[in-house]
Amino acid sequence: MTGPTPLNLASIRRAPKAVLHDHLDGGLRPATVLELAAGCGYDQLPATDAETLGNWFRDAADSGSLVRYLETFAHTVAVMQTPEGLRRVAREAAEDLAADGVVYAEVRFAPEQHLERGLTLDEVVEHTLAGFREGEEIAAAAGTPIRVICLLTAMRHAARSLEIAELAVRFRQRGVGGFDIAGAEAGYPPTRHLDAFEYMRANNAHFTIHAGEAFGLPSIHEALAFCGCDRLGHGVRITDDIFDAQVSSATPAPEGSTVPDHSGLRLGLVANYVRDKRIPLELCPSSNVQTGAVPSLDKHPFDLLARLRFRVTVNTDNRLMSDTDMSREMLKLVETFGYGWSDLERFTINAMKSAFIPFPDRLRLIDEVIKPGYAVLLG
Repeated sequence: MTGPTPLNLASIRRAPKAVLHDHLDGGLRPATVLELAAGCGYDQLPATDAETLGNWFRDAADSGSLVRYLETFAHTVAVMQTPEGLRRVAREAAEDLAADGVVYAEVRFAPEQHLERGLTLDEVVEHTLAGFREGEEIAAAAGTPIRVICLLTAMRHAARSLEIAELAVRFRQRGVGGFDIAGAEAGYPPTRHLDAFEYMRANNAHFTIHAGEAFGLPSIHEALAFCGCDRLGHGVRITDDIFDAQVSSATPAPEGSTVPDHSGLRLGLVANYVRDKRIPLELCPSSNVQTGAVPSLDKHPFDLLARLRFRVTVNTDNRLMSDTDMSREMLKLVETFGYGWSDLERFTINAMKSAFIPFPDRLRLIDEVIKPGYAVLLG
C-alpha cells in the first residue's frame, strides 16, 4: 500500500475541485484582455503587454479596499461587450478552470454591465452560455471534464435586480443555476432587493448573496433573516458573532451557544444559525486579504470556522485580480494552516453538497469523481 501523495502545487492540481464563487469578469487572461481591447477599440488599458497588465491588475487590487478593488473591473467589463468577447471569455474560463483540476464550477457575472454595444440581457446570457458549453467540450476532449453552471448577478447599487432574477429563472433550464447580488456593501443592504429574492423564492430558485465581506454582521443577518439566501458570498465577518467566553462573560450567552470543543469560545445567535442550518460560506482567502476583509492570510478565520465545523468552502473570487486559481488557494491554506488531503477533500465535498444543481448530480460527482480522486492522493 502506497502512502499519501506529497502535497505541493502540482499534486493539488491533480485533485478534483469544486468552486462556487468565481467571477467571469474577474478571471480573464491578460493576453485576452489586450486582444479584445484591440478588437473593440478600447484604449484605456494601463499596460500594453500581458505580463505588465497582469501585474497591474494584481497590484491595483491589493489596495485593502473593496471599493478600489472593484474599480479594476472597468477594464475587463469594457472588453466584454460583444458576442465574440463574451463567448471567448466564457470559453477560456471553462478551459482554465478545467486545466486546474476543477470538475464543477459556478461562474457568475452581471449581465446588466454588458449592454453598452446594443446587446439585450437575453443575448448577453445566450452568448456567455454558448462560451461555457464550448469550453466544456474542449476540456472534455483534453481529458479534463468540467461542468460549468452560470450564476446571474445584479449590482446592489443599481435597480435592476428583479429584472435579473427574472432572467435567471428564464434561463434556469439552459445553464443558469441561480442568482446573486454583488458590489459595494456599505450603504447598499441586501434588503433593497427584497422583491428579487421574493421572486426567486416564489419560483423555487436558488440564490446566494454577497454579505459579510466589507460590511459586518448586519449584512449577514439581513441576507439570512429577510432575504432567505441559500449561501453566503464570503460571509467572513460571521466571526463578529463568535466571542471569547471569558471576555464577553458580561453578556448572557444564548442557550446552546457554547462551543463544546472550544471551551474558550461561544457563538451568538446568527453564527449559531449559520452553523446549525449548514449555510455554506463561500470563503475566498486571497481576495479577502486584498479587500481588507482580513489583515493577512494567517489571520483569516478559515481555520477557526473549519474547526468549528461551519460549512466552509474554498473559492477563487477573481483569478485575474488575485493572480490565483483553486490549486494555489488550496496550497496557501495547506501552508498556512497545515491541512492535509483529507481536509481538502472535506472542503471540496462541502462545496459540492452546496452546489446549485440537482441532488443526484451532486451525489454523482462526489461519489464518482471527487472521492475516487482523493482516494488516489490519500494512498
